[in-house]
Amino acid sequence: MSDLLQLCGLTVELPTPAGWVRPVNDVSLHIAAGESLGLVGESGSGKTMMALALMGLLPTGARVSGAATIEDGAGHNKSLVGLSERAWRGVRGREIAMVFQEPMTALNPVMRIGAQIEESVRAHEPKLSATEVRQRMLASLRRAAVPEPETRAEQFPHQLSGGLRQRAMIAMALAGGPRLLIADEPTTALDVTVQKQILDLLDRLRRELKLALLFITHDLGVVAQVADRVAVMYAGRVIEEGPAREVFAKPRHPYTRGLLAASPTLERGKLTPIPGTVPQLTALPPGCAFEPRCTVRVADCVRAVPDLRGASQVHAARCILV
Repeated sequence: MSDLLQLCGLTVELPTPAGWVRPVNDVSLHIAAGESLGLVGESGSGKTMMALALMGLLPTGARVSGAATIEDGAGHNKSLVGLSERAWRGVRGREIAMVFQEPMTALNPVMRIGAQIEESVRAHEPKLSATEVRQRMLASLRRAAVPEPETRAEQFPHQLSGGLRQRAMIAMALAGGPRLLIADEPTTALDVTVQKQILDLLDRLRRELKLALLFITHDLGVVAQVADRVAVMYAGRVIEEGPAREVFAKPRHPYTRGLLAASPTLERGKLTPIPGTVPQLTALPPGCAFEPRCTVRVADCVRAVPDLRGASQVHAARCILV
């Protein structure tokens, strides 16, 4: 299966009063059509910034280097680095779409749900008639399993429940027919029953539409339900990557083991927190970024940033102990 999205050494730099920082640092990943990749890490690890780089929505002044390509419908690889805003408009929504973390801030509070989705359709299909645009809008709502789509289309965001708002966001993301869907913590503010429904919906859409799904979360339990493969980020770098089953059954990086130990399970009553906090990007340690918090660190950990080392043919971790 060929890769739909390929990242090689993708780096994002942002200007700060203390100098340039790298919230995304030398990230290499790939996702095939119909595949789901879970991107995991604590707040501040660089997950959302990487997604914004793929959408061309980085803050003003950001610098992007490395390579990022997406295969278009004709089978050609299109670079996502150095695009003009006009070129991004042809990618955003049509090739790559994003479901944002909080729908109440992502949706326009003074526009009806249907009008917002129709706006997304018109952005990519300006020649469609008003009737065709409305039909596409209603079809997107039905695909996102929104009940009574004709009624919901006439409502404002505040009139919908949290779960329906998130479904409306998914419908809007799908309206342009993207091939890659980025879901940035789409279940964070929802109760557990609605979370399950949204996860099942995303998984069904991925299979039916052969979407590549980049699922961003800090919840390992959620990743286990939806992801074929997992990439764990820490301080801007991918520190472990592999099949979800293998990473959860036999994690090779101390940080991944710490995340699993700090996650609640039915079998284990006591949680073990990871000591310390994620380091500031302006004050990263000289070697492994996780070294100050690591319980198995050795002297060599401070000498240089470790490379990703293969634990198996499909599983790698950025740790000298691998």
